[in-house]
Amino acid sequence: MNTYLFVYDLMQFCGHSWIFTNMIIRFMSFGKDSLADTFYSIGLVMRLCQLLSVLEILHILAGIDKSRLFPRFLQIAERIIVLFVVINSQEEVQGKYIVCVLFFLWNLLDVVRYTYNMLARMGIYYLPLTWLNFSLCILLYPLSVLAKAFAICVSLPYFESFGTYSIKLPFPFAFSIYFPYVLKVYLLVLFIGMYFIIQNLFSERKAHLGTSNIKKKRS
Repeated sequence: MNTYLFVYDLMQFCGHSWIFTNMIIRFMSFGKDSLADTFYSIGLVMRLCQLLSVLEILHILAGIDKSRLFPRFLQIAERIIVLFVVINSQEEVQGKYIVCVLFFLWNLLDVVRYTYNMLARMGIYYLPLTWLNFSLCILLYPLSVLAKAFAICVSLPYFESFGTYSIKLPFPFAFSIYFPYVLKVYLLVLFIGMYFIIQNLFSERKAHLGTSNIKKKRS
């Protein structure tokens, strides 16, 4: 199982590293012009990586990953909803700068996280990397939540105009779902979930960067 988890982390590391490197090279080569077509350039690989991350929930349920289920489920669900439901369904949103910002934050976090995970599978704990892994997320995760919320707000006029995912059943049901209202409710859920996730991030940081744990890993 340790070998399987290492291969999984390696695949995710390669995918996110490719995306992150591609974004930086494109920005250095084309400047601001590269931001508008970020989704068209790396969207496929991004979608594959996020779909693959659903396996992490199964890893926890199977007991081969000791992470807490609820915070991890929230993080993965947030990304799946924003990427596939909000961004992927609205072509007008895909060219917005906020998509580039969101992808940059996601991939920066994941490159660090999967690098740490791979080394940890081999019993290697590099203190600066450990500190970066459990500290950077506390800073960047709230920023990513704000970016997700902004992306949702940007998409609302398009969902209202095109009626995407809105459902209106004919008589005799007389039942309808106006999807922009669903997204507005989800914005509240997003920020409530952020509270629980940040709590979990702080507890993980304390567990891995406590004085006794650092001494054990050094020894």
